[in-house]
Amino acid sequence: MTLHTVDDHLHWPAEETVFPVSEIRLRISDGDYPFPPEVEAAAADNWSREIAANPALFNGRMLFQRRLSMGGDTIAGEGHVIPYATYLWWRRQAEPSFGYHLFALPVPVSSDGAVIAVRMSPHTANPGQVYCAAGSLEPGDVVDGHADLGANMAREVMEETGLDLGEAQADPQFYASYRQRRVTVFRLYRFALTADEMLERIAAHMAVDEEKEISGAVAIRSADPQAHAYNRAMLPMLDWYFNRPN
Repeated sequence: MTLHTVDDHLHWPAEETVFPVSEIRLRISDGDYPFPPEVEAAAADNWSREIAANPALFNGRMLFQRRLSMGGDTIAGEGHVIPYATYLWWRRQAEPSFGYHLFALPVPVSSDGAVIAVRMSPHTANPGQVYCAAGSLEPGDVVDGHADLGANMAREVMEETGLDLGEAQADPQFYASYRQRRVTVFRLYRFALTADEMLERIAAHMAVDEEKEISGAVAIRSADPQAHAYNRAMLPMLDWYFNRPN
C-alpha cells in the first residue's frame, strides 16, 4: 500500500472537507522531537509572551506527530511527546513546517439530533471558543506504544462535561478533515438523552468541577458558521453532519 504525505494534496481530499477513516495507527517514539535549536528558542520566547498574557496556562506534555501519512482510508503516524509551549508556538505559524497536530474530536449527539459543544473558559488556551469537549493527545493516552484516540475522547469529555461516552452508542465509523498539517479525527457518540437533558448534566458538573475549563455548553442545531465563536476545526464536521444526505 502506498502512503501519501499530508503535503501531497493530489492524494488527499480538498482541505476542510470530511472523509471516512477506517483505521488510525499513531506510534509514539521514545526521545525528544528533533526540533532545531532555533525552534526551541522561538518557542521559549513565545511561551514567555503566552504566560504574560495568560498566567493560568500550564506547560504540560502532549503528543505531536513527526510523520503523518494516509493510504486508502488508513491514517498512520509516528509521534513524540513535546512541551505544550512548543505546540503553542507551532500553531501560531502562518504555514507550519514541522510535524503535524492530530486532534481527536468526540461529537456527542442528543436523541433529538443536536450536537453538544462547550464554550472554553477565559483562562484556557482557547478562551471563548466553542467546540465539542476535547483536548490534545497526552502521554497518558499511549497504550503499548500507540496513541489511543478512544481513551483520549472519553477522558476529555468526562473531565470537561461529566458526560460518560460509555453511555452513548459510538458510531463504528471515524471521519477526518485536515488543514495545514492539522488533522481532526472525529466520531459521533449518540446519547439517549435530549439536548436539554445533556445540558442539565453538564451544568451540574460545572457546579462542582474545580478546573472550570468550560464556561457553558450549547446545543447546535444547524451548520451556520456564525452561530457561535467556533474553533475552525468544528466547521467541516458541522457542515457534514447537518448537510449530508439522509
